[in-house]
This record gives sequence, C-alpha cells and structure tokens, in this order.
Amino acid sequence: MSSVGVAVPAAGRRVDPAVLVGAARSLAPAAAIVVVQQLLLPLPAGQVVVGLVLGLLTALLALGMALVYRANRILNFAQGDLGLVPTTLAVSLVNLGGLAYLPALGVGAVAAVALGAVVELAVIRRFFRAPRMILTVATIGLSQLLAFLALLVPRLWDETDVTQRIDAPFGWRLTMGSQVFFADDVLVLVLAPLALVAVAVLLRRTDVGVAVRASAERADRAALLGIPVGRLHTYVWALAALLSFLSLFLRAGVFGLPLGPAVGFTVLLSALAALTLGRLTHLGAVVASAVALGLLERGVVWNDALTVGWGPASFTLGLDSDLLVPPVLGLVIVVALLVQRPGTSRAERDTGASWPAADEVRPVPQELRRDLWVRVAHWAGLAAVVGLLLALPRWLGPGDTLKAGAVVIFTIVLLSIVVLTGWAGQVSLGQMGFVAVGAAVGAKATADWGLDLALALPLAGLAGAGVAVLVGLPALRLRGLYLAVTTLAFALATTSYFLNRQFWSWVPVQRIGRPPLLGRVGWDSPAGVYHLSLGVLVLVAAGLLGIRRSRTGRALVALRENEQGAQAYGVPVVRVKLFAFALSGFLAAVAGTLLAHHNQGFSLGLVAPEENLLVFTAAVVGGLGSMLGAALGAVFMKGGQWFLPGDWRLVASAVGVLVVLWVVPGGLGGLVYQVRDAGLRWVARRREAGR
Repeated sequence: MSSVGVAVPAAGRRVDPAVLVGAARSLAPAAAIVVVQQLLLPLPAGQVVVGLVLGLLTALLALGMALVYRANRILNFAQGDLGLVPTTLAVSLVNLGGLAYLPALGVGAVAAVALGAVVELAVIRRFFRAPRMILTVATIGLSQLLAFLALLVPRLWDETDVTQRIDAPFGWRLTMGSQVFFADDVLVLVLAPLALVAVAVLLRRTDVGVAVRASAERADRAALLGIPVGRLHTYVWALAALLSFLSLFLRAGVFGLPLGPAVGFTVLLSALAALTLGRLTHLGAVVASAVALGLLERGVVWNDALTVGWGPASFTLGLDSDLLVPPVLGLVIVVALLVQRPGTSRAERDTGASWPAADEVRPVPQELRRDLWVRVAHWAGLAAVVGLLLALPRWLGPGDTLKAGAVVIFTIVLLSIVVLTGWAGQVSLGQMGFVAVGAAVGAKATADWGLDLALALPLAGLAGAGVAVLVGLPALRLRGLYLAVTTLAFALATTSYFLNRQFWSWVPVQRIGRPPLLGRVGWDSPAGVYHLSLGVLVLVAAGLLGIRRSRTGRALVALRENEQGAQAYGVPVVRVKLFAFALSGFLAAVAGTLLAHHNQGFSLGLVAPEENLLVFTAAVVGGLGSMLGAALGAVFMKGGQWFLPGDWRLVASAVGVLVVLWVVPGGLGGLVYQVRDAGLRWVARRREAGR
C-alpha cells in the first residue's frame, strides 16, 4: 500500500528488496526533476527555500486530490475550492472580524471538515454508481458552486471583498541573499510537513486509515467484507477539504489568496502534474513530486535565461516570467508519462475505465419510419427548427444576434468534443487550445495575408488538425485521466506562452475586418455573422453525419467501447486515434477562426483557461452521444453566462450541471431522445392495436 511516508521496519526484520525497488522507482520522477532543475535552472539558497514553500503548499493540495482519487477514481477539480470557502471565512474573521490568527485557523479547520463531509454526503454520494466522467464533471460544477459561496462569505460583514493577506501571530525576519523571509514562511515549513506526516500516520497506524486504504483498492469487495465504504469516503472528503484549507490558509500568509482564474489554474496544474507523476495513487511520490515541481517552478521564474545544448550547438531561451510555468509543467507531464511504463495494477488500469460515457442514439426502427405519424412529425419538426434558426435575427436585436452567432460557433466546438470523446473515447480537457490555434491562424490569414475567409477556414482547420495530431501522439500510450491531464496542460501552455504576443511577434493583435466572402457575399453585420456561422455548422453537421455512418465512424465507436477487441478485429487503432484527434482539432480550429472574426480580433481572453473545463462540461451536460447534445450544451453554457446577473451565473451553472447530471446522466440530448422514443412506443402500440 502506498502512503505519504515509508514505514521504518522493525529491528531485525528484513526489508523486501522489491519494496525498495518500487519505492525508488516511484520517487525517480521527483529526483530527476530536482537534478534537471539544479543543472539547468540553478537557484541560490534563498530561492531554494521559496521553491520548497511553493512545493509544500502544492503537496497539500495534490495529496488531497490523490486521496479522493483513491476513494472515487476521479480527478477532483473542486479540490482548491473545497479549501477556498473555509479559508475565505478564516481570513475574513481575521481581517474583518478582528479575531486572532490561531482561533481563526481553528474555526476554518472545523468548517473545512464539515464542508468536506457535507459535499460527499449531499453531492458525491449521489453519483456513486455513475460513470467516472460524469462524477468528474460534477466536481467541476461543484467547484463553481463553492466559488460562489466563497464570494458570499465577506457579505456576512456587509463587505463585497476581503483583504487577501494575513499576518502570522508572531514576528520573525530572516534575509538570505536578496530574499526576505517572514513568520508566514516558517509556518509553511513547519505546519505543512507536520500535516503530511500526520496523514501518513493516519493511513498507516490507525484502523480508519487501514480501512480507507483497503476500500481504495476495491470498494465493492471491501463492502462485502463489512467495511463501511460510504462512511470512509466521507472521511476522505473531509480530510481532503482540511488539506486544501491548510494549503490555502498558509498561502494567504505568504502570497495571498489565489483568487483569479490565471493563478488558480497554475496552482491546479501544479497539483495535477504532481498527481500524474505519482501515478495518481502513490501518495509518497505525489508529495515528493509536488516539492520537486515547486523548485522547478521557482527556477523558471528566477532565472533570466536557459541555455540549451553545448558549445556551437547551444542556444538561449529567455525566461523570467510566470507565464512560462504552464508550458514547463506541461512538458514535464508529457515526458514523465511517456517515459513511465504503463501500470499493471488494478488501480492504474482503472485510470481509463468508466470514463467513456456516451449513450448511443438508437435509430428509428425501419418499420416505424414508414408510419404516417412518424413521417409527419419528422418533417414538421425539421421544418420548424430550420425556420426558427433562419428567422431568429428578425426577432433579436443586433447584440442578441451576435450572441446567437456565438452559440452556433460554440456548437461546433462542442461537436469537436463529441467526435473525440463521445465517439472515440479519448478524453480531452484542452479543446480550447485547438480553438486558440485556429483563431490565431485564421486571423493571421485574413488580416495579414489578405486571404478570403473561404480559404482561411480550411487553412486554420489544417493547422488545428496538425497540432491535434501532435497532442494525440501521447494517446497511443495514455488513456482516461492521464490523457485528460495532458490535453489540459497543452491548452494552458498554448494560451500562456505559445500564442502570447509577449513571446511571439507573429500573433495578430490588430482589428480584423469582414470583407465579402468570395468577393461577393457580404456578411459584415450581426445577421451576416450569424448566418455564415450557421452555414458552416450545417456543413460540419452533414459531414459528421456521413462519417458517423461510414466504416470510419463505426471504427471510432468500436475504439471507445473496447480498444483491444477492436484491434483483434483488424481495426487500425493507431490510425483511428490520430484521425479522431485530427478531425476534432480541425473542427475546433474552424470554430476558432469564426470566433476571431465574430469578435473582430484575436485575444487570449476568448480562450481563457477556465473555458476548457466549461466547454467540456457543456458537452457532457448536452450529451456526448449525439450532435443535438452539442447544440443544447452550447445553449446551456452561453445562456447562463449572458442572461443571469453577475455572480449568480456561477450558482446557476453549477446547480444546473449537478441537477442535469443527476437526473439525466445521458445529458439534455439524451432527454430529447427519450421523449422521442416514448412517442415511437406510442405509435408502435397504436399500430399493434389497429391490427
């Protein structure tokens, strides 16, 4: 069993060499990162301490995520927000309520434990039997709900905000080189290791810890043996919330609360990187990797340049920017996962199990297609939808028409996720990275190269397809959670570095015009943008429908259902996987080009980090099994953002996600097809009664 620490053998007891080899192998990634950091990005003593502080704070978050993974086999995207609510409460008690540091720490800890237990009982347990993808998306909705609650906490004191910094209860100051350390740094260096050791002792030396480890290996078998699995999961979530609170509370003293999407996603990516380096379940390796990544992150920020190569073949990369941390972390994730051998344990095999969660849409039975009622309903419904979509700009104002055009564009983005995840079973949490590539290339093609949009769209699509194939190469070895983390790291690296004009001068920044399409068709109006986007969507939908009905489409679905079985029947798995990535990247990039022209400019704000999780959530809520689900998901995603005031968008989106996933696991599209099937059953009973 893995734990945070390595148990010391009793006197005279011989240590199994295999245990030592396994421990060394699990800690090897962390050791390799430290060696590379010391050789390429050396740090003075003071900055090493700063890196240790960063690493220990990340270790607390990553350890909580690892515990939740061992219990529920999911990535808990709400891990940071579990601690944000009690941390905001504790910081508010200090800064707004005048409470002393230590009592506020105690109140926050109790609130964190209570919150973790309530979350598990009220939300997570409702999805105990659901596919792991559904539960993971539920944690994304949960994170939005917790973020909304954190915003409400200062209002207990009639304030809308709270000072992000707090001071330690004692004074202390030490200067190491140019770095000055205060008492808050000491608290991190003392309390974080104590918390990690306490978790190790809990898992190793207590009955509850042993039961938690046993249920983590196989929950069903543990339940048959009389272990209260549900209660243990509550303990795990309470402990994860406590670790998250301790991490954020200590961070508030050193760096301030990690408010804001950019900082939050960097912290999340660091925790995910440590989690993947520790193979999700090796808790000691997760902690060691988090500390090593803290040193690496500080090395990237501290050093002005990185020299790669030797002698005449060397070149220098400019560093000294926080924006370089995501691409470096992404590179570490990809290299580590490609170097590591695939795990053979049940826990590691489960990383890809139960993730594909797309219900196939059953076609209308052949004998019912000729029924008069069915034909009338089909053509009348189709005519109504087409008429509504075409006439929509007549009923909406210019601003709302542009919003409708954005819904159409994001429908194409969600269709790219349906192809990759719903059909092929390859989980991608970084789809907005492909959208960003298409937006940048498409804007460059029309604004700087003077190409017609009819040429810019396929050109940007090919660029997106090429990048997607490169990202998909790790998919030949990775599945499930590992692939999801890799794609998310790619998206964050793309938006923070690869398409950032601060580093690359070719990225367009000027305003983009809308010249007539093919020199004849004007579309420089809200209605024109809407109708053009709708036309592209129709072409995309028609092409995807043809692909789905072809042999290639059947091969994609076979790959999702049973990769080994499909390979045994002669399906070229490598080629099909890369085709799925290429097609998905092509569609996302085409949508990106439309999005850039819709907004008449390329901006990283269009593809903000949090959008990656939002579009994936919308695809699952809409339903990964159908193209109709993509449209409904886009309406769900953008409707809440545009038509609800301020912070209430978070709570509406979060509650909507949780309710839909709980009541209709197949998504909104699945609900529509359930209604259709009910109508078909009525027609079948009517025909049977008429005989």
